[in-house]
Amino acid sequence: MLYTLIMAVAIALIIEGLIPALFPNKWRAYVLKLANEPVSTIRQIGVFLIVIGAILFWAVN
Repeated sequence: MLYTLIMAVAIALIIEGLIPALFPNKWRAYVLKLANEPVSTIRQIGVFLIVIGAILFWAVN
């Protein structure tokens, strides 16, 4: 179980690092745009991602 969790975190870090590594200028523009969004919008995006992740996790198991 711990091995699977560590592997999942490792894969998430690799994926999170790919975009700024491959497209740093576009990533910077996106982060600046995101910084200007209302907190409620950012929270909604976060909740949406959690729900999608939970559904995928459930579907795989």
